[in-house]
Amino acid sequence: MIDATGRPQSVLVLGGASELARAIVAGLVPGRCRTVVLAGRPSERLEAAAEEARTQGADVVEIVAFDATDLAGTPGVIDAVFDRFGDIDLVLAAAGALGDQADLESDPTAAAELITTNFTGLATALLAAAARMRAQGHGRLVVLSSVAGERARKANFIYGSTKSGLDAFAQGLGDSLVGSGVSVTIVRPGFVVGRMTEGMDPAPFATTPEAVAAAVIGGIESGAEVVYEPPVLRWVFAVMRQLPRAVWRRMPG
Repeated sequence: MIDATGRPQSVLVLGGASELARAIVAGLVPGRCRTVVLAGRPSERLEAAAEEARTQGADVVEIVAFDATDLAGTPGVIDAVFDRFGDIDLVLAAAGALGDQADLESDPTAAAELITTNFTGLATALLAAAARMRAQGHGRLVVLSSVAGERARKANFIYGSTKSGLDAFAQGLGDSLVGSGVSVTIVRPGFVVGRMTEGMDPAPFATTPEAVAAAVIGGIESGAEVVYEPPVLRWVFAVMRQLPRAVWRRMPG
């Protein structure tokens, strides 16, 4: 159960090998999160993430095979985790890929797979998790969105549109859960300097996985519905959303 300070004692991570997910788990475990279930495609990174959670002090750490593109199998994965543990306080939706815009534009099949991974697959998983949390009467869903979804740029509109869709979905899901004991926190980081963006020039107001993790944990404990990291991006994009389209399309890549 979530304790009196809002700290979860169990977490299911969708995309457990991601750099952001690992940073968030590293912050959750010392705060009394004793059970960590990492869902993702089998890999050395997923195994390393599990070992990190054990080293950090989690009592129970398990790996579950999860592929966001397997839409038919996703609800079964979620149900199996809830059936196994009986109660999950927090579900963290962290699966996702950035992709290369030029490659995606030239390969519609690859673009469709990215859209499925970043949006459709996670929406399927979140609906299944929300139903189980509604039944248990409590819980929080944390959805890693992005400021890229606030307004898609021509330089990354395929990735940006997946985050826009996921963000809108999470907002509606949160509204539908009001009164159920279950809530949704949407996290909108800016450019995160890390493995996914290696070799890219950082955008203004760039952040780090550790800073995003701290913001996420603060948002969980405060019950925030939306978290920006860094916080100034809330106001930056309040302006950006209002720019005339002719100006917006000239924004640098």
